[in-house]
Parts: sequence; structure tokens; C-alpha cells
Amino acid sequence: MSDPLLAALRADSADGPVVIAVTMARAGVRDTAAHRHARGQLFGAHRGLLTVGTAQGRWVVPATDAVWVPPQAEHSLCSHGAAFSGWSVYVAESACAALPAQACALRVSGLLREAVARAAQWPGDAPLGPAQARLAQVLLDEIALGEPALSGFALDGPALSRPADPAQRPIGLPMPTDPHLLRVAQALADDPADPRGLAEWAAFAHLSERSLSRRFAAQTGQSLLQWRQRARLMRALERLAAGDAVTAIALDLGYDSVSAFIAMFRRSLGATPTAYLKRLGT
Repeated sequence: MSDPLLAALRADSADGPVVIAVTMARAGVRDTAAHRHARGQLFGAHRGLLTVGTAQGRWVVPATDAVWVPPQAEHSLCSHGAAFSGWSVYVAESACAALPAQACALRVSGLLREAVARAAQWPGDAPLGPAQARLAQVLLDEIALGEPALSGFALDGPALSRPADPAQRPIGLPMPTDPHLLRVAQALADDPADPRGLAEWAAFAHLSERSLSRRFAAQTGQSLLQWRQRARLMRALERLAAGDAVTAIALDLGYDSVSAFIAMFRRSLGATPTAYLKRLGT
């Protein structure tokens, strides 16, 4: 597990600046297990992809976007690629009332990105001067007014708001709340290539096939088959960003052929895996 971007005592402290910005660049993957802290957190990458997990679901997020996690919300993070280069803004709980109440993916404006870069240069826990306090308020306003990267966990938002470049679309995977359904979802998220069919998953969840199908769709907005395809797509994106070969990814995820995998990828993201990777810029 990677070291935290911000020491735990500072992430849990109500003292110090209302916002604390940090940046980090280092070789290797950044992998942070599920944790929580008193400050809210906005985090993103300078390039590549991040996988973020929360109680509501999981996202694979490109560098054009960030994820907001409110105070005390459990979350995990993993980067993909040979090196990690990312940033975080920690917001005092007292300043989070006007910010999103649930974890969400947000588009990163140029103003927000530049404000983070400036705030990351501020020294330690020193009180903010007048100019710094104004910039801190700009950061809070940008989070509060930020455009959602997606509507919910839909793969495709409205055409007018959806990024034209498929490498700029985060992919969301909603998690059900029912313990029986969550058991199935977690097993598939861990191994999207699992070949079990509806009857076997129903037995695994101690439900009838009808109950599993109806309740899973009601809680996630997707059928079990659609959800599994989304889980496979997310795993494929992670492995592409990590440099794995398309053929290995296709076969490991249970596709009968590389062409079938590429066709699924193109239907979902409007580009082949190779074209997607070029646009991602990893």
C-alpha cells in the first residue's frame, strides 16, 4: 500500500488552512487501500487513469476529471501506468457544506488545475494570507460549481455534454446495496472474466434467477449482463494503461477472440483499444 499524500493527522485535523493542496510524482503504481478522514478530498491525475472506489461504486477516471469524496466517506485509489503523477485538495469539514454530499466525478477546469498548482506551493500549515484565502475560495467555488463528469454512472451522457474524445469519458460501475447482490457484484468486480451464468450467480446469492435479475437492475440501473460487460471494460482500460497487450487482455477477460473484444470496446467507447491508448497519452 502506498504512503498517504497527506499525513493522517493533517487529513483528520480541523486546524490549519481551510484547503491543503498537494502534488506527487513518482515511479510505479500508487495503490491506496480503503480509508476515510475528516477532511473532504478532491483528487486527480496529471496523466493516465485512476481507479477510485467508494460505497456508491467504482470509477475509471481520465486526467481530464477528478473525484470528490466528502468528509468521512470511505474511498480507495489505484493508478495505472509506469509512474504516478497526481494531485489532491483536502478541504476542512467546516467548509464542505456547499460541496457535493456524495462522492462524484467532476470535470477539471483550467482554473481549478492552475489554482491547485499554486496552492500546492503554500508552506505547511501556515495561516493563509489575504491573497491565499481568496484563491482557497476559488478552489471551493470550482468544486461546488463543477460540472459532473457523468450523469450518475451512465456510460454515455447527453450528446451535448459528453466529451467527443472517448479517452476523456470516465466509466462508472454502480454497486448494489443489498448484501446478496453486493456479494455477486464484488465477485465480478474482482474477476470480470468469471464465466458463471445467471443460474449460477443466483445460487451464489441464495436468490431465484427472477429475483436476482429484477433486484440487480433496480439497484444498479443495469442488467447483470450489462454490468459484467462494464466491469470487463473497466478492467480492460486499467490494463491498457498499465501497458498490457490487447491480445492478452481479450483472452484473460474471457472473450472468444481478439476481434470480439475490439468490437465491444469500439461500441462502448467509439475507438479501438490502440486508438484509445494514444488519446489517453500514457
